Amino acid sequence: MMAFYHGCMVYLIEQADPDQLLTAIVERKLTQGLVVPTVINALLMSPRIATLDLTSLKIIMYGGSPIAPETLVKAMEVFGCGLAQGYGMTEVAGACIFLAPEDHDPSKPNHLLSIGRPSALAKLDVRDAQGDSLPDGEVGEFWINSVGLMKGYWRRPGEDEVVLRDGWYRSGDAGYRDADGFYYLTDRVKDMIVSGAENVYPAEVERALMQHPSLLEVAVIGIPHEKWGEAAHAIAVLKPGADTSADEILAFTRRLLAGFKVPKSLEFISALPRNAFGKVPKYVLREPFWAGHKRRVG
Repeated sequence: MMAFYHGCMVYLIEQADPDQLLTAIVERKLTQGLVVPTVINALLMSPRIATLDLTSLKIIMYGGSPIAPETLVKAMEVFGCGLAQGYGMTEVAGACIFLAPEDHDPSKPNHLLSIGRPSALAKLDVRDAQGDSLPDGEVGEFWINSVGLMKGYWRRPGEDEVVLRDGWYRSGDAGYRDADGFYYLTDRVKDMIVSGAENVYPAEVERALMQHPSLLEVAVIGIPHEKWGEAAHAIAVLKPGADTSADEILAFTRRLLAGFKVPKSLEFISALPRNAFGKVPKYVLREPFWAGHKRRVG
């Protein structure tokens, strides 16, 4: 919509085919792109990419799922343009939190894991279950105040009272702010895994797993567990030609996470399911494990 507002040409591709996208960049001299991290991975793995002139690109925006810092660094080198991440939702008129190109600094790898900082048109606060602001470093729910805040949901009476309060929108996303003012998304509040009374946020675990050089993509879900009630289970896709084991990947992850956050199990599949927005519908992955269970939490 912003492109239309400024009178730009918009080129839409029906499916995220890397060859088709690369051809479009070269032939149509595309200057900006908006993609999910899976598409960035697919483009970087294309054998054609090293032979093409991609200098028309000025910026690539991405979002919607975790991306490894190593992938971002490689993307900056290969595409030779700025990268920017946007975070937001329809209820606040789209993206309002940005990790700007200048914040994509390889010398500050922690910032590459961030969703960025609020734009001039929005405020972001981290609050506990009672709605009180939390100090830096503590995980809570993201509350957003934006000039684009919705008036309410269409024909969904009662739901506004749950998510809107004093000009703020309760996002349902959990995360924290660091001392530099950068915000970090840990996961959806409803996707949180409670394992042995400890809170585990799948997105945090996925970011750690994605630092393994053999993994192309991964999703972490909560599955039933006799001892812990619920346990983190990883479903991973290997890069073409990669040769590793579940045990090796989990051992790698133990160096990055507290023990209770490390998945209790890991399986490999050929590809993760994705919806029309390119996101992984985790309920599809969870369903086989929770079939027959009356309570779908640990």
